Amino acid sequence: MGRNPVIEKPRKDYRNFIPHPYDGVVLISADFELAWAWRFDRLNPDPLNNSLVLARRERSNIPKLIELSEKFGIPVTWGTVGHLMLEECKNTGPVPHPELERFPYFENEYWKFNKGDWFDDDPCSSLSTAPEWYAPDLIKLILGSKEGHEIGCHTFSHISCSDAICKPGVLNGELKASQMAASPFGINLESFIFPGHTMGNYDTIRAAGFTSIRTNFINTLGYPYLHPNGLWEHKSTMELGYNKIFSVKQNLRRYKTIIDKCISNHQVCNFWFHPSFDEININTILPEVFKILQANNRRLWITTMKNYTNWVNTQTKR
Repeated sequence: MGRNPVIEKPRKDYRNFIPHPYDGVVLISADFELAWAWRFDRLNPDPLNNSLVLARRERSNIPKLIELSEKFGIPVTWGTVGHLMLEECKNTGPVPHPELERFPYFENEYWKFNKGDWFDDDPCSSLSTAPEWYAPDLIKLILGSKEGHEIGCHTFSHISCSDAICKPGVLNGELKASQMAASPFGINLESFIFPGHTMGNYDTIRAAGFTSIRTNFINTLGYPYLHPNGLWEHKSTMELGYNKIFSVKQNLRRYKTIIDKCISNHQVCNFWFHPSFDEININTILPEVFKILQANNRRLWITTMKNYTNWVNTQTKR
């Protein structure tokens, strides 16, 4: 595998991170975004249209992903853009959602936001007329699955969480709006996934009641880290998806090698994916990876970020 992922040194105290009788832990999370994620894509000449195309593909994929998870017994943490949980919204001020604090224009590796308002593309309508921007139906589908999926937080509108761009007040407003949107479903959001790999504002996230974050600094197979503020950091190991540089067989061999190493080293593997990916992932990559995981389910605890975080918290309090 070269140095991707980076493999941390196995620990003698691995039982503080891997519950008996398992040899490893696997967490799988999805960035559930629909049209919110790519509307400021700096590399696409028509980012809004591309966002709508990806949103429609994601809508088509999610029921299939739920079926796959149930077939192979794989729970997923769905890092969900909070606005998707709304049945509808209306423009009641000079801009949509005027109650939320804005941040300045910025440009980073993925996004370019240099004009207008952050919510200019919000249709301010409803699921029935703009299903690319609202998804309470898919939330209900996920919650109704027998696999015990988790709904996590991906901010309210897919913002940058970087300390250099996002003031604590901006993120705090987004977190509160997400919790309010989740409340009608009986959901208390506890796991946080950063949009666009823009990590930051850890204290704000912890103060809002979240117990864990997924970071994407570098692909890592190892162990979670407990921050001084009590927030658990789960380090991403690898994105699940077809890498066109390699054949399907080589892609699958890579994932199997990671899973085997997770077991032999007694470590934690964090796979993640974008549900808007294309058909080869739905038809070939994920079924085969899930099959490998299912074959090892006596040696691997395959669980959600929330369930695993609750367990490691009990270990630190012993």
